[in-house]
Formats: sequence, structure tokens, C-alpha cells
Amino acid sequence: MKLTLRVWRQKNAGADGAMSTYEVDDISPDMSFLEMLDVLNEQLILSGEDPVAFDHDCREGICGACSLVINGDAHGPERTTTCQLHMRSFKDGDTIDVEPWRAAAFPVVKDLVVDRSAFDRIIQAGGYITAPTGSAPEAHATPVPKPDADFAFEHAECIGCGACVAACPNGAAMLFTSAKINHLNVLPQGAPERESRVLDMVAQMDEEGFGGCTLAGECATACPKGIPLMSITSMNKEWLRATRKASKG
Repeated sequence: MKLTLRVWRQKNAGADGAMSTYEVDDISPDMSFLEMLDVLNEQLILSGEDPVAFDHDCREGICGACSLVINGDAHGPERTTTCQLHMRSFKDGDTIDVEPWRAAAFPVVKDLVVDRSAFDRIIQAGGYITAPTGSAPEAHATPVPKPDADFAFEHAECIGCGACVAACPNGAAMLFTSAKINHLNVLPQGAPERESRVLDMVAQMDEEGFGGCTLAGECATACPKGIPLMSITSMNKEWLRATRKASKG
């Protein structure tokens, strides 16, 4: 395959960025998108140019590090992570636009790399339990109803990639935050901080400068792990419950 790549290049957060055009040839349809970028970078290095900076780690769809907007879609045309997107999703001769996540709370570090430490601070605000657990407990030591366990596992699948923010027209982080809150709040281990968790994490999310949610639904569509939109509704109910309880003293 021969492709034309239009890639966002930006030296640092304070510099102006622009799209640069590159041609890549002899791309196998079986390559992942990141492997294709590796080919581009080898080409740039050999020609004495600065390689394109992009985030990646496990390349197995687990860590959530890869973060690219491809032809206007977070992670590209398939519902998967960028590292699991293969070049067979494109056609020979295609022009592909590659950009970083676009959100005020995700400032560009360089080229396609953005700073997602805002997510870390949301987790630090309440995404944990304080119950002393010691060594790993027996599997059935704390009974959890099957619907609650399924609900918790569904939300625990969130890998924190940020596609929900990049896809949202408002740059909201509600799907990420709701997933992290819901998977702990439904379990007995998370019960002691149930109210403080949702209040603290939502407050931190707002402090980070993410946009407001209008339930456009683009976040759930872009999520590679299929976190459902109803996760936000569940979090809102938790927040209202906690707010009312706090107001009563």
C-alpha cells in the first residue's frame, strides 16, 4: 500500500503546530497503525528529520497509552485502540489525517503526545478504597450479587485512554470518571467512601477544565472497551444521592 499521511507536528505546548505531509510506501495491510508510524519514523530518521512523537506502550489494547485521532475519529474507523487498528482498514492511495487528542485538559506535549495527567488526578481524588485488605482475600470471602459483579467488571474495563474526551464535542470526561466511580461504588469494598468518592472525583474533574456533558453519546461510541452511556446516568444518581446526604449534615 502507498499512503499519504497528514500528521500534526508541534514542537512543544507553547509552539504553534501544523499538519505536515508525508508519503509512505510498501505498507502491509497486516501492519498495525503504530507499525505504519514506525515505518514513517524510520524514513524520517534516515533522511535526518525529527521523528513523529506518539504515545504507545503495550501495543496489545490493554494499557490505553496509544491516543490518536485518525481521519477525525478517536482511535480511527474501527472500535478498537489505535495499536489494534490494522492498515487493512484503509485503501491503497488513501490520505490519512493523524492528530492528537483535542481537549483543553489534554495539552500537547509534542506532536501527537498529550499530557493526560488530569486523569491521574481524578483517580487520586477518590478512585481507591481505604479498607485494609492485607494479603489477597479468599475469592468468596465477601459475597457480591452477580448483577453487581457484572456491573463492576463492565466499568472496570476502562483503560483510561481518553478517547471519550477526544470524541466529545464538549471535551467532557464524564464517561471516564463515571466508569472509575461506578466500578468501586457498587462493590462492598468501596462502600465506606461511596459518597466522598463521587463528590471528590467529580469536583476534581471540573477543576481540571473538562467540558460539560450534554449526553451527545460520542464518548460511548468511541470507547474501545464499550463502556455504556448509562454509566454517566448511574454516576449522576450517585452524585445527587451524595449531595443530598451531605446537605442534610
